[in-house]
Amino acid sequence: MSVAGLRTAARETVSGMPREFWWLWTSTLVNRLGAFVATFMALYLTLDRGYSASYAGLVAALHGLGGVISSLGAGVMTDRLGRRPTMLIAQVSTAVSVAVLGFMVHPFAIAAVAFFVGMSSNASRPAVQAMMADIVPPKDRVRAFSLNYWAINLGFAISSAGAGFIAEYSYRAGFIGEALMTLVCAVLVFLKVPESRPEEAAVKPVGGKRPKDEVRLTTVLRDGRFMGVVGLSFLVSLIFQQGYVGLPVAMGTDGLSSSDFGTAIAVNGVLIVVLQIPVTRFIQHRDPRRLLIISSLLAGYGFGLTAFAGSVAAYALTVCVWTLAEIVNAPTQTGLVVQLSPARGRGRYQGMYTMSWSVAALVAPLMSGFVIDNYGAAWLWAACAVIGTVAGAGYWLLMRNLPREEHAAADVLPEPAPVPAEARPDQAEPEAAPAEAVERVC
Repeated sequence: MSVAGLRTAARETVSGMPREFWWLWTSTLVNRLGAFVATFMALYLTLDRGYSASYAGLVAALHGLGGVISSLGAGVMTDRLGRRPTMLIAQVSTAVSVAVLGFMVHPFAIAAVAFFVGMSSNASRPAVQAMMADIVPPKDRVRAFSLNYWAINLGFAISSAGAGFIAEYSYRAGFIGEALMTLVCAVLVFLKVPESRPEEAAVKPVGGKRPKDEVRLTTVLRDGRFMGVVGLSFLVSLIFQQGYVGLPVAMGTDGLSSSDFGTAIAVNGVLIVVLQIPVTRFIQHRDPRRLLIISSLLAGYGFGLTAFAGSVAAYALTVCVWTLAEIVNAPTQTGLVVQLSPARGRGRYQGMYTMSWSVAALVAPLMSGFVIDNYGAAWLWAACAVIGTVAGAGYWLLMRNLPREEHAAADVLPEPAPVPAEARPDQAEPEAAPAEAVERVC
């Protein structure tokens, strides 16, 4: 493609988005530029503080557990308090807790604060995704989520390199730097991002009962098709997590060094930064079911090919395969979650979806360690291929007869509950009851 063609493609990819989206995108980029704790926590605890690897693993697990717990709570806050207040609370809490973590010395204090960091840092995700769904038209949502995912990886790629130099000087400086960058995100949200939560209908309870259109966590749990997607999201995430927990162990057993792993996994970040925008142009108007099936199979068999790798080049080639799956899967799956979510319940739905990734981050290290120790790395990669196949079949089954996003129930607000005839003396005859909302069940 010519330079002019690339410029046209880039312009078409970023054009047409609301101004609020770009402020939200900027806050995401700034937040990821300051990502230090998640990247260097293990090195900080083992090299700088002198703790054991098992203690570092415990702290990492507590950090992840905090994210699991906060996913649902943050989803409820997003719907009740609003997207903007939830993001502000989460970002300020993250900034404070990260700064405090840099000064903790006692093992119990470090573990407790790390747990709180995990809770607060994960709490903004449902709000960010719900706000993007609010402000971006349905036809542009896959593109919007893709651009946001690109910002996450671009920021992470830059911060990883910069934070490495900071860590050589002072780990505490890295914690303070992340806290300051997170505060910058909070300021951007406070000054530039307006609230986007759909207005609540003026509906009073009838006979002391709640309106039928109110979305609660039990509503999400009873949504069969959506919970199926959450389960499939967990399976796909379980596969992708192996790139950071199973892959380095497998490369080590092949006699390769940590720098060799760094070289192979760097391919993941480079490809996402380079390919995310052009791939988005290709997928944004295509059938999401087909994209999710293909990406699940690519992820599973991409990791499955790792069983045949023995050199850095071969491992890097397998990384290319599952990275392409990641580029397609992430924005498509997030767009599907929005499509299946009612407007007034987007926070709760996004919270449940976010939790699937957090739980996978907890389970993946246990899974890889158990399989590799007892059966060998080849069985882990075979299991990834099987899981990818199951996920692909699951998407095919769950998404049959899925409506087009422009007409999906996610963008149709439920009608207010009808007021009883006796409460409307000005009406001689009662009005016809409104049509029932279409339920999204299997």
